[in-house]
Formats: sequence, C-alpha cells, structure tokens
Amino acid sequence: MNTLQAIQTLREELNLHNHNYYVLDNPTLSDYEFDMKLKELQDLETKNPEFFDVNSPTQRVGGTITKNFETIPHEYRMYSLDNSYSKEDLQDWEVRIQKVLGDVPLQYTCELKYDGASISITYENGKLARAVTRGDGFQGDDVTNNIKTIRSIPLHLKGNYPEHFAIRGEIVLPFAGFEKMNQELIEIGETPYSNPRNTASGSLKLQDSAEVAKRPLDCLLYFLIGNQLPFKSQFEGLESARKWGFKVPNESKLASSLEEVFQFIEYWDIHRHNLPYETDGVVVKVNDLHYQEELGYTAKSPRWAMAYKFKAEQVFTKLNSISYQVGRTGSITPVANLEPVQLAGTIVKRASLHNADQIEKLDIRIDDTVFVEKGGEIIPKIIAVDLSKRSGNSEPTKYITHCPECETELIRSEGEANHYCPNFYGCPPQIIGRIQHYISRKAMDIEGLGGETVALLFNNGLVHNYADLYELTVGQILPLERMAQKSAENLVKGVANSVAIPFESVLFALGIRFVGETVAKKLAKHYKNIDALERATLMDLILVDEIGERIAKSVIEFFENNENRIIIERLKKYGVQFEIVEKVNPNATEKFLGKTFVVSGVFSTYSRDELKKAIEENGGKVGSSISAKTDFVVAGDNMGPAKLEKATKLNISIISEDKFIEMLHES
Repeated sequence: MNTLQAIQTLREELNLHNHNYYVLDNPTLSDYEFDMKLKELQDLETKNPEFFDVNSPTQRVGGTITKNFETIPHEYRMYSLDNSYSKEDLQDWEVRIQKVLGDVPLQYTCELKYDGASISITYENGKLARAVTRGDGFQGDDVTNNIKTIRSIPLHLKGNYPEHFAIRGEIVLPFAGFEKMNQELIEIGETPYSNPRNTASGSLKLQDSAEVAKRPLDCLLYFLIGNQLPFKSQFEGLESARKWGFKVPNESKLASSLEEVFQFIEYWDIHRHNLPYETDGVVVKVNDLHYQEELGYTAKSPRWAMAYKFKAEQVFTKLNSISYQVGRTGSITPVANLEPVQLAGTIVKRASLHNADQIEKLDIRIDDTVFVEKGGEIIPKIIAVDLSKRSGNSEPTKYITHCPECETELIRSEGEANHYCPNFYGCPPQIIGRIQHYISRKAMDIEGLGGETVALLFNNGLVHNYADLYELTVGQILPLERMAQKSAENLVKGVANSVAIPFESVLFALGIRFVGETVAKKLAKHYKNIDALERATLMDLILVDEIGERIAKSVIEFFENNENRIIIERLKKYGVQFEIVEKVNPNATEKFLGKTFVVSGVFSTYSRDELKKAIEENGGKVGSSISAKTDFVVAGDNMGPAKLEKATKLNISIISEDKFIEMLHES
C-alpha cells in the first residue's frame, strides 16, 4: 500500500468511526484506538503535505484563527417560522392551506423544535464546502472552520447524493456537556454560562477553532434545499439525509391528519424533558414538496410550515421597582425590576411591562408578587399578580408624565398604546439609539463601531447624529476610554467603507418610523432614489404595494423635517448610496410592463425561480396568489386545483411553459 492509499484508508476509517459514534451512538473503536489512528494520520499528513485535504478528520481538532468572519449571502434565503400556541391556531393554518391547494389529502411531517443556533451547510460533490449562520436570513457569517470541529457533521457524504445542495439545522449544546462546562468554570471561580442555546451560538463566533473543538457541540439537521433534489417529500428528505451521513433526529413522524399532529404534540409536551437537548416546541410542515412550492412564502415565513410552541414555563417572584426606558423613536417602555429568579434555564431580573394599559389591566404595583413567563420562551413578561399576597397599604402605579431622560412632557397619540417623548433631536437615548440603529448589521453594518462606542462618542460631544460619524478622525477618537490606535483606525475605516452599502439598507438605516427592512426594500425598488421618495405625496406612497397610510404618513413627516433633509444632504456629500444600483441585463425588455403573473406547478425547461426572474426582468410583476389583478397564470404540471378553479372563475389567461417562452422571445 502506498502512502496516499494509507492516508485515504485511515481517513475512511476515522470518518466511519465518527459517524458511528456521534451520529449512530454506536462506537466501533475504543477512544485509545481512535486516538492512535488519528495520530498516525496526522504524522503521515505532516510528512506528506502534498496530500493535504481540508476535510480530513485531522482538521476537526481546529487551530484555525478567524479574526473577522466574512459575511456571505445565502444561496437560498433562511426564513423564520410563524408561531402557534393552540390547536385552534393549527386548525386555522390548515384552513388557509386548503384555500390555496383545494380539498386535497394532506400529510404533515412533525419534528421537534430544538433550541439552538441555526446553520446552513453547503455540500459540493459530497464534501462540506461552507457553513453560514442564519444572520438576517439573507446573509450570515462564514463559520466553516468552526463547524468542521463538530464531529456529528459529516465532512464527506456517502451514498447517492446531489452534486450541490444545502442542509439546514441547529447547533445545540446537550445538557450534560453544558453542565460539565459550567462545573469546570465554577471550580476555577469563573461565572458559569447562562443557558445552552446562547453558549452554542456564542461558540460559533469564537476566533480560535481549537477552542470550539473543546466544546461538546452537536448538530441536528432538518431541512434540505436545492434544485432537483431526489425526493418528493419532507419526510423522504429526512430519510435521505440520514443515508448520506447526517444526524437527523429520529423523533420525526409522518402524520396523516391534524389529529395525529396533536397526538405528537401532546406526547412530546410531556416527554421532551427526557431529551438530552433543549426543545421549545414542534415544527409541523406540509409533507409534499410540490405543495410547499404551491403555498410559497410570506415576506418572513413559509406558508407551508408552522411552529407550535409549548406552554411557557412560569415562576413567581417579587416586583421591586419599575423603571422606564426611552427607545430611538421616543417610545417609552416600562420595565419591571424583579427579585432574581430562575426561569427556563436563565436568571431573570427584568421583564417588559409593555405600556401603561398593560400595567393598568393587570393592576401591577411595586412590592407585588407577580407571575413571570417567557413569551414564546424568549422575552420575559409578567402575566398576572398574586393578589392574595398584596399588602394592605399598596397603592396603584402612577405612570410617568415626563421623559425620565430629558424631562420633556410625554405625549400619547390617539389609537396608540405607547407614550412618546417628542424631544426627537434633544433626548440623549433617542439620538444614541438612532445612531446605534444606523450602524447596526442589518443597516449600514459598520465594522469597528459598537453600541457602547456610539454612546461614548455622543457623551464626549463628538457625534450628534449619524452624519457626524463621517467626519470623525483618529486623533479625535484616541483620547477616549479604551481606545487604542488600531481600534480608532478600524472605526474610521469601517465608517468610510459603509458608503458602499446599497440604497435599500441605507433607507432602513435612516430610522424612519415603521420603515423596517422589508418596507425599505419595497420603497427603494419602487422609487429608485431618495429624491424621488422625498417628492412622493401621501397618495403616491399609499398606492405602493403593501404601504399603508401609517407608513406613508411617517415617511412624509420624516422628509418634512428640515434637520433630516440637512443630514441626508451631508450623507450624499460623503458618498452614501442614495440610489438603487440595478444589475443591467442586456436582454431585458419592458414587454411585460403592467402585467401580473402567477407561476404555479412543476416545469421542465425552467425552474419556478428562473421563470419569476424572467418575468421581473422584462417589466412584469410576480404575484403570490391569484386575484382579479392577475393577468396570466403560468401553469406547469400538478398545478394546484384551487388555483386552477380560481383562475378559471376569474377568466384569467392560463398559459403553458412553452407559451410563456414563446411570449418571452417575441420581438
């Protein structure tokens, strides 16, 4: 056997052992035998560097240092899931599904919802190519080196797998490993970690992959995505993933009705406490992948999946005081300061009280004994008061009338739940909050500048709005606390680099009230530049797809403010992008201008996404559902009967893929 064959044989043996031990829980080698074979492989690779393989089992020990994690766009967007909290929610969801698909028999895949850090891992020709965190769903951080240290993730696949695909899952930290890590910290006098989920998420961003390798992380996979995958259902996809070497939880079940889904939920609501991982619910998915395509997505979530959240854990504790926070829009949020209490794996000291109405509704008072839960097991909230333990001299809570930061009298607009501080340009938390929003990852994504540094810059009189950031110098920053030459240079460089951020992100960064990421993208796409948006009338804005009166009024008010216009003019001079940069397709036309298409079914020449892209590049609009505004339905095989019936009823032109291609190439 030559050297290369010896190396390949050892790699295959070690990969097989990793799979048996970490995925199948069925070890075939002793730890000593494994270590000896690994050492033998390391020695051979060291002596024969020409046979280096980035996906060798020796690379799992880590050692690669990543100072800055590169941001990478997801090939396929990572959506979030809609949540449900009752059987009625799931029944309503099924009704919505049947409105789209018609009265067709439905099967559901039921999977446990593991509480970890979401990851998307891409495989090319059976080898792990890259791993990217969820991020904002559109892009995330490249954590490939750290992911390779997790032994339940295969570096090489086995069997008959596609050439290129991505698999989604959760990076989790089992309870046993979490407790062991905390015990070790306690023994050396360090503060223990708060909960497994946050520890798992934080582990992915450690700079030294060797440190990640020391942590007992695991990866549970649940969804495959790619073109022309070799299966027709979610459940078949899970079975295929297992055959290729992935760790797919065995608890998944195929259900033929909602009743069977409810049985799955009821069983695991009790038995989840026996699992080695944190779980907070059940994910229910329409099993048929063709039906998933028919149902599509909302702006944030797939219509074909729903997360059922288990009832949140509740505890009671004492309410010591109420403080008031001022947000970047001036909104006042009352916060309950609690006697510290353990809740769902974390120590809770504070909880949101939402607004004055909530305080009045629950009659919450200082020194009350209150019941606290984590809403959706994420944000702590007070849900009730134990009136039997209230003292006789207790007095109702009086909501504040003036801003706790700048003493300006608060206002409350008709129809709104929150009080606001109107001192938009003079209230420190609002100014700091707007700048912090401007630099945030989903906005201008300015490296080298964090929220604490923004407060430091403001408190030292160096910035009063986000335009001031572009005039900062290293000399101004250096005297500040905890600022060294390198960090000051990185801050100035990060601000300078932000001028390359695209217009839709800049528009979101401006902090216009009610203009979130999705709305900013719609406005940017419609108006193309900031000047056209500034000139838009209230009625113009309302006529933009999905822009209501509340958003439209907020945009108008933003541009009516002279200070906002001055800031925008300054940002223009610094080179900030206030115009959308559209990729020019030399073959694009306006032949479909003013026409709305709905794409439905399975196609042979083009994928659905390619058809949609062709429509948009030629001036058309792609609708998500059939309505009276639809001009054409491009129908492939297995078009949903409900869509067919609706299109026929509305007398909408139904065209085949071949007919569409013919229209596309007409001069």
